[in-house]
Amino acid sequence: MALEHRIVSFGREICGDLASSLRREWLVTNGLGGYASGTLAGVNTRRYHGLLVAALTPPVGRVVLVGGLVEWAGYGGRRYPLATHEYGDGTIDPEGYRHVESFALDGMLPVWHFALGDALVEKRIWMIHGTNTACVRYRVVRATQSIDLEVTPLVTYRDFHRLVSGHGWQPHTDAGPQRVVVRAFDGAVPFRMLARGGRFVPGGDWYWNFLHREERARGLDDRSDLYAPGVFQAHLADAESLTLTLTAEPGGAAASETEVDSDRTLVAAQERQTQLLARAGVARAHPMVQQLVLAADQFIVRRGSPRGSAPDAGTTVIAGYHWFNDWGRDTMIALPGLTLSTRRREDAAEILRSFSSHIRDGLIPNNFPDRAGADPGYNAADASLWYVLAVRAYREATGDDRLVDDLLPALRDILDHYTRGTRYGIGMDPADGLLHAGEPGLAVTWMDARVGERPVTPRIGKPVEINALWYNALRTMAGFLAPRDDVAARSYRALADRVRTAFRARFVQRDRSILADVVDGPDGDDLTVRPNQILALSLPFPLLEGEDAAAVLNEVGGTLLTTFGLRSLAPGDPAYHGDYHGDPARRDGAYHQGPVWAWLAGAYAEAYARVHGDPAQGRRFLCPFDHHLRDAGLGTVSEIFEAVPPHLPRGCIAQAWSVAEILRVWRKLSQDCDEPRTAGVRRKRPPKAKSTRG
Repeated sequence: MALEHRIVSFGREICGDLASSLRREWLVTNGLGGYASGTLAGVNTRRYHGLLVAALTPPVGRVVLVGGLVEWAGYGGRRYPLATHEYGDGTIDPEGYRHVESFALDGMLPVWHFALGDALVEKRIWMIHGTNTACVRYRVVRATQSIDLEVTPLVTYRDFHRLVSGHGWQPHTDAGPQRVVVRAFDGAVPFRMLARGGRFVPGGDWYWNFLHREERARGLDDRSDLYAPGVFQAHLADAESLTLTLTAEPGGAAASETEVDSDRTLVAAQERQTQLLARAGVARAHPMVQQLVLAADQFIVRRGSPRGSAPDAGTTVIAGYHWFNDWGRDTMIALPGLTLSTRRREDAAEILRSFSSHIRDGLIPNNFPDRAGADPGYNAADASLWYVLAVRAYREATGDDRLVDDLLPALRDILDHYTRGTRYGIGMDPADGLLHAGEPGLAVTWMDARVGERPVTPRIGKPVEINALWYNALRTMAGFLAPRDDVAARSYRALADRVRTAFRARFVQRDRSILADVVDGPDGDDLTVRPNQILALSLPFPLLEGEDAAAVLNEVGGTLLTTFGLRSLAPGDPAYHGDYHGDPARRDGAYHQGPVWAWLAGAYAEAYARVHGDPAQGRRFLCPFDHHLRDAGLGTVSEIFEAVPPHLPRGCIAQAWSVAEILRVWRKLSQDCDEPRTAGVRRKRPPKAKSTRG
């Protein structure tokens, strides 16, 4: 089974237009946190781009090893560039993008076709799953005479967050007839480049002053240098190929096998995608769903060594590519979509078990550091509540009571700590049962951006979505305990009832069709119009129903809804930012002050379907992402979008909870659409919610 058709496919109208091909990026991952990525044009616009970005201590310790290639093809007496690079003065040289006749994703694997006179050359990139190994294959699709191919690898050795200069640095290389080993410096992990179908000619040149234009736009350093240890050469007739294997794996027999069977590894990568689609049961699903199933796989990675020997080995979730690692909040929000909507229950269970071992004072980690062995951070009020709901989602999808039994002590520990009070001002107010959170200088909700040491949206007090999650966690625990400990179940149920009453009394604004964003804050109640209130309608146990729910949905839809999700702040607010660009301080200051968050599109669609009893209409709010899959991160979903039309994609090109929530809600609402309705029964529906899309 394969994709019904290639949902991401372009001709010269995109490939031959530099601006269009630079804004589109491809991403191939290896299941360890490592990846290969670049633009359709071939220019490395980000410091994070590279053909081999290895996760040396999975899923972190990510190091750029092979930054790019310089590729030339000799055919019919002419020399054609296949590569495209940009230099510090803005020079584009060479201009290989002009020869790209078409580009497509084979699942998530990029494929280019270069037209060279009457010849056609195909280029493919894939990774060997579970290893820090990338492969690049050039195949002659058609030609009336032979093609002379020259491929010069450009190498470096740097943390993927940093750009480096080549001045004063000379890597050591060990070359053979078909391979070269690079040792960047004493103590560096050696990496190798191997050829099948060609030979290696040693060299030793530096390519200076590459420009990374996205870094310049982000107000960061934007230049780097790359080293060329030599050139791979091949003389290819029609249907012949040259395959380069770029690997940071140890040498030995396995390496030789990889070199000899590089074509087999492509088949394995393609078959793996086919198996993911079959396992998810999406043979007749919308092509967007099939693509999202493959995109979801990119975020599920192993923690520990590639061979699983590290004591903390397990499964986790990369929050976003290129620069995020694994975050607790993001993982738990994304888990149902990434694993349960794709029928990967074993991965879901392993992630839940893994995080349970890291609970401290009732909190799961907010984030794991970029370096192995460092202590995780715990400064999140919502991550542990999302964890409880993730366990509930797992139980609903699988019927597995054993996992619930195993995790029940951890779940009770979370709720008991929240009831008594724990770190960062997180705790239940005994006066009303609502949950308060936050301390001066901290931001412990998902709106946690900082400018320097100043949180932009501290939201100290009782945030609306924290209390919606709190209520849902209490209801979930009562349900788990009902067949196991009826007395404890009644206690949680009673507390949930109390929270529901207090929530309606404190958050519902009788003179306005919104919920307060935060109550009982240092300066009183905060009535700022933000999207957080949508969770009071969309979570499994809604806090509002009927006309109250419809009124809130109307206000959120009319004020915050856009093509790609919900704005993080209402236009017209003095703090509102419609765009998202500039240096880090400006971007962090705008992050939750207007930009659109794609993951909230799922919550809005789910809330709409529930309030109006119309899953088909709810699902239509997700349809625009079908087009977005052909922009920015190809085949996947961006983190955020600008708040003003045309809502340009920004932030990470591939965000776990964006992909997960769109996939989860689409599949859920599709099932709801297919459910037979009771004959002769008409659903009573509230008035339609207004929706003004920006």
